[in-house]
Amino acid sequence: MHKFKILKAASGQFRVQFLYNAEVMVWSENYASKASAKNCIDSIKTNAPGASTVDLTKDETGSGYRFEIVENKGGEHFVRFKAANGEPMVQSEAYASKASAKNCIDSVKKNAPGAPVEDETVTV
Repeated sequence: MHKFKILKAASGQFRVQFLYNAEVMVWSENYASKASAKNCIDSIKTNAPGASTVDLTKDETGSGYRFEIVENKGGEHFVRFKAANGEPMVQSEAYASKASAKNCIDSVKKNAPGAPVEDETVTV
């Protein structure tokens, strides 16, 4: 099952994760407010399905909401989802193959829009 989580981060900040079962697929930077973390989720749900994919290993460029495939210094690939203003919203772990990075993108595009949100910052 795919889902989003809102978690507490350092210094009273918040962060977002998108998971498949217990595996974290992508995560955000820290946000100063929970509202910003929720906006991140809403934006991914709305914009990820139609976002383009830009393969930076092939010197491709893009604008608007987009997924980027990036190669790290170790030759592994990871995914970033960028907002229309060019700011990174979430990124993935490093994968040994580019195909795995592409699978991550496909899964976010397909499953994020209907994924439930668990707010783990709420105390019961």
